[in-house]
Amino acid sequence: MKKIIVISFLCIAAASFGQGFLHRDGQNIVDGNGKNIVLRGLGLGGWMVQEGYMIQTGGFAGSQYKIKQKITDLIGKEATDEFYKAYKTNGITKRDIDSLAAWGFNSIRLPMHYNLYTPAIENEKDGQTTWLEEGFKMTDDLVKWCAASKIHLILDLHAAPGGQGKDAAISDYDDSKPSLWESTANQDKMTAFWEKLAERYKDNPWIGGYDIINEPNWNFTEANINGCDEALNAPLRALQLRITKAIRAIDTNHLIIIEGNCWGNNYNGIFPLWDENMALSFHKYWNKNDTASIQTMLNYRTQYNVPIWLGESGENSNVWFEEAISLMESNNIGWAFWPMKKIENLAGVTSVTKPAGYDKLLNYWKKGGEKPKTDFAKKVLMQMAANYKMEHLTIRQDVIDAMFRQVKTNDTKKYKNHQLPGRVYATEFDLGQNGYAYSDNDVANYNGTKFTQWNKGGKMRNDGVDIESCTDINTNGFQVSFIEDKEWLQFTADVKEEGSFDVEIRYSSEKAGGKLYLEQDNVRISESIVLPVSGGLKTWKTVLLKNVILKKGINKIRVNFEGGNFNLNFLEFKKH
Repeated sequence: MKKIIVISFLCIAAASFGQGFLHRDGQNIVDGNGKNIVLRGLGLGGWMVQEGYMIQTGGFAGSQYKIKQKITDLIGKEATDEFYKAYKTNGITKRDIDSLAAWGFNSIRLPMHYNLYTPAIENEKDGQTTWLEEGFKMTDDLVKWCAASKIHLILDLHAAPGGQGKDAAISDYDDSKPSLWESTANQDKMTAFWEKLAERYKDNPWIGGYDIINEPNWNFTEANINGCDEALNAPLRALQLRITKAIRAIDTNHLIIIEGNCWGNNYNGIFPLWDENMALSFHKYWNKNDTASIQTMLNYRTQYNVPIWLGESGENSNVWFEEAISLMESNNIGWAFWPMKKIENLAGVTSVTKPAGYDKLLNYWKKGGEKPKTDFAKKVLMQMAANYKMEHLTIRQDVIDAMFRQVKTNDTKKYKNHQLPGRVYATEFDLGQNGYAYSDNDVANYNGTKFTQWNKGGKMRNDGVDIESCTDINTNGFQVSFIEDKEWLQFTADVKEEGSFDVEIRYSSEKAGGKLYLEQDNVRISESIVLPVSGGLKTWKTVLLKNVILKKGINKIRVNFEGGNFNLNFLEFKKH
């Protein structure tokens, strides 16, 4: 009888998959036609679950409930509700999803906060479970937009009832209340939540899967508070198994994705697996991009004949992104990077502009002192919410280029149309990999305990080149700084007429040692020129590099820094 039930289930599942649902086929994730699919995704972090670091409150208000308390203290409950309504309305729109599809993404990971769908247990009566329309409406809209753009949406429970980890900001955990692991009521609510989602989306093929629980990090029996030394993880296995069974009683169509402890990566005690249509998620931050870094997951894939998926990664340089994605795709592993939007976001596809006056709010929240006036604070916060609209974002084309084009080729691409004669700003060097478009000594953070800042200035671009704001009179707003010996930059320029050029080099320095020359196709096209001390890093001078011969048409010009210790604003090419 048991065999008949299993066979029946598999037949139903196979028939459903044929209608277009992503599903497991051995070690692969495939579409409804059985074709292997590599998920190229982005996580919509910060939309349903605010994390303090994304809005620069991480040092004093990391969790969403603390952020909301700070805002309410400033502007009152009614205005706070108005702010959050605008923040969520603008946070993700159809235009965002259309843009992601145009850039090359085929999937989205939605980090959900349970409290948009159902109240906290302390707000329920007699242990009942009631439902809120807001979260379901947000999700319904997102599914509709994803379907229109042919993007798969993976539902991720990022903030579970009570919170699932000691890393509080991730799951909005409040340690004054029972956690997910300390409350049967919270576990019951989480199960009911997944049942509700399964009922609502069981027939929708654009739902790519159910990521049951994001980054659990809890010590059940061992010492490490984030569960990294847990050997059994029995409560985590039991809860995910329970929820899988609850989903399967309703929905036999969708892929179920599970995560280990220790921010998703500790799978001790989780095996054996319990469902025919599952995938294992792992998360990867701040380590090397070699096979050894993912070998444990590769072993699980082989041993348990199950697909693996990089469910979250990012917060690094373009160099690291290209390496990580190349590693994943060469091993047939899909990925979802993180996040789409945050304030002053260098390492993401978009950046939200910090509103004027916001630093005054941050300073008050952090240090106290004179309280900003209510009207002022509300105006600043509403401007912040408006800045989340796609039309107000800064699009990080360099990040998009690294994630998609640079994964396929080491060819360089012009960052901007440079016409010579004319001015070429130093920060507008070519798009491409380190060693091809530029050469810099510090290009990524590979260490989880000792942070390496790849762009020491943290401005404009996410490459290894160090960029700061520029104080010179003539500027595009930025300068290349912290230049070291033997580094270089390449620029693609269109020369109108072959001939000899004089090049004005605009620089600043407080130390001796600056020296550079120009090169094309590994051949010098100029002499070396020394850059004398200008009198300070904000004191700008110009030196002239004479008789640079350039051919007509496209030239790839490399500026080689024989010596560093200076800032570079621009090179201006003037025809004899």
